[in-house]
Amino acid sequence: MTSLLFPLLIIIVTTVSSYFYPFLPAHPAVSSILGLFLSVLLLLLLRRLSQGHFVSFWGGTLGFLLGALIGFLFSKTLGVFAVQSPFFPILFRGVFPLLGSYLGLLQPDWFKPSVLKTLEEGSSKGSSVKIIDTSAIIDGRMSDICETGFFEGRLVVPSFVLNELQQVSDSSDSLKRQRGRRGFDILQQLKKCPHIDVEVCETDYPEIKEVDLKLLQLARDRGGKIITTDFNLNKVAKIHGIQILNINELANALKPVVLPGERIKVYILKEGKEKDQGVSYLEDGTMVVVDNARRMIGQTIEIAVTSVLQTVAGKMIFGRYDTSSPEQE
Repeated sequence: MTSLLFPLLIIIVTTVSSYFYPFLPAHPAVSSILGLFLSVLLLLLLRRLSQGHFVSFWGGTLGFLLGALIGFLFSKTLGVFAVQSPFFPILFRGVFPLLGSYLGLLQPDWFKPSVLKTLEEGSSKGSSVKIIDTSAIIDGRMSDICETGFFEGRLVVPSFVLNELQQVSDSSDSLKRQRGRRGFDILQQLKKCPHIDVEVCETDYPEIKEVDLKLLQLARDRGGKIITTDFNLNKVAKIHGIQILNINELANALKPVVLPGERIKVYILKEGKEKDQGVSYLEDGTMVVVDNARRMIGQTIEIAVTSVLQTVAGKMIFGRYDTSSPEQE
């Protein structure tokens, strides 16, 4: 029903305005029929160009109405100043609506109610647009981060990301299926977060097949940042000059700083690859490789940190257990 409202509105507005403000002043009825014909032709063109996407069709429709309104105001203004020319009715009543339709098709998100609301509210919730990808949704940490208030503003969830998440949820692999369903639960939690405004963006790029490339194009069009945990997407986005908010990098940055020479207590979980090595993990998941600790598996000991290595996957801590020191129970 809603999809028929805007075409009907265009037809009525165009037909009535063509009668009262005719292209042919001597024949208002003919001008009205001509306006009806042009409006139907334009609607068919908009439907064809929008490729069935309601958001694009809505953008073109509203762009047409705004263009017609602006053209009407310009025409009345020139009439007040007694400027008469057959060129101006064609320009203001024909070119302006077509130009508005073109801009509406080109940037349909400009005319979405959520975007207009953001322009009205200003920067009350932050002006930066953040676009989230499938990996960040499935990761599960995004909801906790948003609840702390570190992320605020508008969080855009593209429709093609939702489609990819749906494919993961319908996977024959039980693990993937579980992760996909958890992703939808995370989105529901994000919608309840008071610090952000979640927007489902229906803009798509049919000519682009890869989801990552669609994300890059959407970020470029919206002037936004991409939230992800995908290492490869991170690298490609930097090449294109698009800013990335990598959750893994954030987690690594928040890990406690351990300096060489410090003494820490660790629980030796298993043996290492090298002779007499033991392996432990800190509470944040950081791996600790300890020399002379293989025989201390299953015990909590105090070690001296010898070095800290920063890798792509995160930090690794190397330490040494002093065999002459008493065992820590």
